[in-house]
Amino acid sequence: MAKEKINEILSIAKKDKIAFIDLQFSDFLGNIKSSTIPVYNLKDALTFGVWIDGSSVEGFARIHESDMYLKPDPDTYAILPWRDHLEGGKVARLICDVYKPNHQPFEGDPRYILKKVLHEANSLGFEYFTGPECEFFLFPKDERGNILNYSQGNGFYFNLIMDQAYTIKREIMEGLKMMRIDIETSTHEVADRQHEIDIKYGNALKTADNTITLKMATKFIAFKHNFHATFMAKPFFGINGNGMHTHQSLWKNKKNSFYDSRDKYNLSKTAYQFLAGQLKYVREIAGVFAPTVNSYKRLTPGYEAPVYACWGRINRSALIRVPQVSKGLESKSIRLEIRCPDPSSNPYLTFAVLLKTGLEGIKKGLKAPKPVEENLFEFDDEKLKKFYISKLPASLDEAIGEIEKGKVVREVFGEHTWKRYIEAKKKEWDKFRIAVTDWETDRYLKNI
Repeated sequence: MAKEKINEILSIAKKDKIAFIDLQFSDFLGNIKSSTIPVYNLKDALTFGVWIDGSSVEGFARIHESDMYLKPDPDTYAILPWRDHLEGGKVARLICDVYKPNHQPFEGDPRYILKKVLHEANSLGFEYFTGPECEFFLFPKDERGNILNYSQGNGFYFNLIMDQAYTIKREIMEGLKMMRIDIETSTHEVADRQHEIDIKYGNALKTADNTITLKMATKFIAFKHNFHATFMAKPFFGINGNGMHTHQSLWKNKKNSFYDSRDKYNLSKTAYQFLAGQLKYVREIAGVFAPTVNSYKRLTPGYEAPVYACWGRINRSALIRVPQVSKGLESKSIRLEIRCPDPSSNPYLTFAVLLKTGLEGIKKGLKAPKPVEENLFEFDDEKLKKFYISKLPASLDEAIGEIEKGKVVREVFGEHTWKRYIEAKKKEWDKFRIAVTDWETDRYLKNI
């Protein structure tokens, strides 16, 4: 890191009266990890990095090759407004890249994996922009800290909860603003106690950083108010789950490469090839953007979550949608909204595989199928076959099988992370497979 940049961060930290710095990074499951240092060690951290034990981080390294170090990204400096201010000062954070002792990037670092694919896009002249919409539920807790589930509480209590939820969301928005994270909007979603915060469209690395920060901030601030925030894909049967619809476009020379005014949908040839690539390879990457056993309880017909690989404009049952934009803003606002990811996924890995499949479509000159504007949930198998529409995997087990058979995730992740990811997900599936669920007990205990 340049000496001038180091001095700039040190000066800002001094001005902000920082006492401690959280050096943050992500494991491949999307969990934020951190190493905290006192501010007087910040200069050394910026100059030389901070050593960590990689064997203690999910998916990173084996014990005999565990030495790694964190290299802070100075552009991610921010005060953590929800952390209690200590007598000696405040707490700030820096998001870090993970390096090996030979000073090469660690190939299993999710942030590096995204950077690799962004570099591939840059080599073609493109910059990849994303705008994720993060949905979550807020649940109150009782005086003992137990989470009150969806069905508990009367009408008066629910109104009280709504008032508190508004306060929590306002605090989240204010906190993110203090961290220089731009938010498009915050809304209440379809299900009771379900909310959505949309991150402003921008470079995919920045929006991935902002997504993990949003999730962290939401949980901390909810906890402060004796609430629990969950980004679990499908907390309850019978209501909508949490999605992370992601708006995406490619830009070249500061112009939207997805825009063409001559097309009926204002889409360019590049956009059609990009969406064709995502539709072609979506089954291969499903285990990344829908990474848990629970993810596939959300991806079922009837709850505004896509199941079928097709695209449309007004069709919210389609996997990829072309949102309506205001007249006069088409050249800047035309984009593709992919609706299958959920917020339990790692945003670095999700954006990496989404971009890679789109680039494959461009490089191979793939042709997009015709749009579908009918309700796909009313299609039978014969009609799906007629439109050449495939289905997403129905379970994590099926999705992991697709990752094993395919080439896309293996190429994006690299051999190390590809193997570790499959291993971790197979263990998750196996634990679920042998678990005895409430559904089984309710159905069989008294009847057999």
